[in-house]
Amino acid sequence: MGGETKVYTLAEVSQHNNAKDCWLVISGKVYDVTKFLDDHPGGDEVLLSATGNDATDDFEDVGHSSSARAMLDEYYVGDIDSATIPTKTKYTPPNQPHYNQDKTSEFVIKLLQFLVPLIILGVAFGIRFYTKHSAA
Repeated sequence: MGGETKVYTLAEVSQHNNAKDCWLVISGKVYDVTKFLDDHPGGDEVLLSATGNDATDDFEDVGHSSSARAMLDEYYVGDIDSATIPTKTKYTPPNQPHYNQDKTSEFVIKLLQFLVPLIILGVAFGIRFYTKHSAA
């Protein structure tokens, strides 16, 4: 291919989303698979449903053969501007099992605020009890 590679945004690729004009994004490259829709072993619905998104995961999950990968070259039309593809948000569970240091120190302070007066009270009773017995 001579000349510069055309770079498309996801919005541009998303406009090619029907059986007469179907483009896909796979591994950072844009493919016009319109002519292949009828020949696709998985049916054309699969390809049509993958338009407008990054279809890399779908393509990889199916486990395409090396000959299928080689066929992609003939449908190549350009590259995707990766900045226009939304980043996939991976679910990160809240880290509840790991105790936050701040929360731990708050707990210790609350515990001490409760225990210190009890200890002082206990010592005061102990001294009073001891002094009463020794004075008697």
